[in-house]
Amino acid sequence: MSSADTAVKVFKQLEPEDIKILTTIEIDLSRHRFVPEKDILKLSGLSEKETKYRLERLNALGLVYRWTGPYMGYVLNMAGYDCLAINALVKAGVLESFGKPLGVGKESDVYDALTRGGERVAVKFHRLGRTSFRQTRRLRGYLLNRRHASWLYQSRLAAEREIEALRLVYPCGVSVPKPVGHNRHVVVMGMINGECLFRIMELTNPEAILNKILENVRKAYIEAGIIHGDLSEFNVVLTPDQNVLIIDWPQFIKIGHPNADILLKRDLWNILKFFRRKFAVTKDLSEALSYVKKA
Repeated sequence: MSSADTAVKVFKQLEPEDIKILTTIEIDLSRHRFVPEKDILKLSGLSEKETKYRLERLNALGLVYRWTGPYMGYVLNMAGYDCLAINALVKAGVLESFGKPLGVGKESDVYDALTRGGERVAVKFHRLGRTSFRQTRRLRGYLLNRRHASWLYQSRLAAEREIEALRLVYPCGVSVPKPVGHNRHVVVMGMINGECLFRIMELTNPEAILNKILENVRKAYIEAGIIHGDLSEFNVVLTPDQNVLIIDWPQFIKIGHPNADILLKRDLWNILKFFRRKFAVTKDLSEALSYVKKA
């Protein structure tokens, strides 16, 4: 069971006092690797008996981890962090209920859900801690100056960047999921229907699909002034009506970035190489680059 499964399962059991304890631990993690029990008692404003009861309960639910050393301390599990984000999104009127899990990847869990208005959405829980710290820092350029970033903070930053990218490109007509909301490490977006490109064995008109991808890369570049930064067959979704959705934007960069040309070329090369290898569609990189950058 993933941490999101745990969070979705136990969230309705949580009471305001449980949320208060989780929030207290979250806040004090900025000063401690493991938050001392005495700090939780002091900062939560609950009685000692109530605090101890809530900590035992949260530990049993799998939302916090208890550490015993020179003192008794607690840290949020990912599921506990999930519950804080879910609570905030429910209180804000963004989420009403959860459905089934849509996918579990190396760096995210995605769930089907409904908004209060009845809109079906995808809820993405970022999970950067599933990769090694060194690998995460190597791939995620926005972490290079944050030497001591925790897994929770890294995941939160990834979500903030993804919702920022979606809010930049969606109004420009780039084919991406609609940004709906976010909190902490969770992004709520329009429903993602279809299959990732790497799973598709046959295409009726692969050249037309490639051209649609390039058209969207161009719109993002010209209209929104950004580059995906990690584009490949793993984050292009082919919809049932043979359109494309470009997903997974945390590594986006602005076109004024010093490495913009390098990353744009890499994005295009990844896509062109995939279509050449799998569907025998050949397009010159310089030609694609010129198309994307030409205003």
